[in-house]
Amino acid sequence: MRATCYLVGAGPGDPSLVTARGLDLIRRADVIVYDYLVSDRLLDQAPAGAELVYAGKKGFDRHVSQDQINALLIGKVRELETRTGEAVKSTAEKTATAAAAVVDGDGPVLVRLKGGDPYVFGRGGEEALALRAAGIPFEVVPGVTAGIAAPAYAGIPVTHRKMASSVTLVTGHEDPTRTESSLDWPALAALVARGDTVCFYMGVHALPRLVQRLQEEGASPQTPVALVRWGTTPNQQTLVSTLDSVSQDVARAGFLAPAVIVVGRTIGLRDHLSWYERLPLFGRTVVVTRSHTQANGLVGRLRDLGADVREVPAIAFEEPDSHADLDAGIERLGTYDWLVFTSANGVQRFFDRLRTTFGKDARALAGVLVAAIGPGTARALLGQGISADLVPDDYRAEGMFAAMRDYATCHVEQGLAGARVLIPRAQEARETLPQLLREAGAQVDLAAAYRTVIPEGGDVEDLRAALAAGRVDAITFTSSSTARNFCRMVGPDAAALMEGVAACSIGPITSQTLRELDIEPAVEAARYTVGGLVSAIRDHYQT
Repeated sequence: MRATCYLVGAGPGDPSLVTARGLDLIRRADVIVYDYLVSDRLLDQAPAGAELVYAGKKGFDRHVSQDQINALLIGKVRELETRTGEAVKSTAEKTATAAAAVVDGDGPVLVRLKGGDPYVFGRGGEEALALRAAGIPFEVVPGVTAGIAAPAYAGIPVTHRKMASSVTLVTGHEDPTRTESSLDWPALAALVARGDTVCFYMGVHALPRLVQRLQEEGASPQTPVALVRWGTTPNQQTLVSTLDSVSQDVARAGFLAPAVIVVGRTIGLRDHLSWYERLPLFGRTVVVTRSHTQANGLVGRLRDLGADVREVPAIAFEEPDSHADLDAGIERLGTYDWLVFTSANGVQRFFDRLRTTFGKDARALAGVLVAAIGPGTARALLGQGISADLVPDDYRAEGMFAAMRDYATCHVEQGLAGARVLIPRAQEARETLPQLLREAGAQVDLAAAYRTVIPEGGDVEDLRAALAAGRVDAITFTSSSTARNFCRMVGPDAAALMEGVAACSIGPITSQTLRELDIEPAVEAARYTVGGLVSAIRDHYQT
């Protein structure tokens, strides 16, 4: 089958701004050839076996040439076709059939992932022509371009019905082989003079020349200018000045590329329309220690509040040393009065075992009261077709016991006395709940459904360096296990490295563990959930 090359716009920096079509292709890609400004979070969406090839052209550094990139794309397509048995034709044959080159939706996929939009100063047109000349099918997937998105994230609309009726996108980095500028400076200055917007790409190094030419051609020295660096990302920086002062202001601030330069009257609206840089966690770096499989909700909420989130999992889940107790519990499931889940992971592991080993489903729980320690665990049960009979208001072992005791008192004459309880849980867990239940007269069976371990790999050395350099504002801990494992991973000086860093705890049990590790929590959630933790972090930084 023919391989297809997709020229995909990755957007301006915020990976959530990629198009749905672009994300679908990334997730199907056999090979991804990507640029310097492409987010790692988009590359993380690639299939496990995909080949990732860096072809960045970082300005003013040594970099691969455009001809080399064109050749790389063609070569990778040929490799894909050879791998899948497609006969490789000669160059002449490929060229002769170029006009008939059409996308084969069933063939191998090469994604050329380009920052912004492929056809807006992205040289996508050059790459598409090279592909066509080689007879290679291609498709272009547009992306959100930085000249529109970066100003928007800085609170600057590039058009406004009463202020600017046009926006012009201009390269600030012209072909160095040209002896004269190809830009129509009188026309650009005239646009600026009447209040319209001009956005320069890749123009930071040429800024003095740009502002000089605009003023020479009649633009007012007091015309507003804004530079937006790393637009749409948590590292975004915005500098506002005027044509006659911006070069000095940029030099004084040490303002570096990559940045979009915006010239025009609508910059004056920034004081009223700035939103991204006013998010409560904007500019804050937050480390999430939750497992990769469970971190999405926490990571997403923190990013929605503007945080730069780093995932450094301090916990992973594996099979228990033995399934004997869990299997015995499942075999006797009909004899239990209560089935108690203390984590969403326990729910998943229990039902996986129920299905794969015993060939049963949720119907096996008929007649058993099901309790979930919190809303997250209850949602996991709903995903298995079970609505929890009991979810305590206090999401701790003590709260679960109190809720079970009250429920049994109301519905069972002898209360919990004699009740049979099965608790599928982590291999190592607090003994508080089973102890309280036994003291109330219940018969409790504990079944190890999984065990928690410290993940292999990870970028612990990078984290240590970031902590030592003061580049981390907060670290979240969603369980005692994440706290203990974090300290084991980082080393015996973990508490010292945490000086000045806000330790954010999901609740009092985790806070107690942190204190035992000589780390005083700066934030503790009032509600012991991910949502409660996020709210507490937001409030901490808003006070």
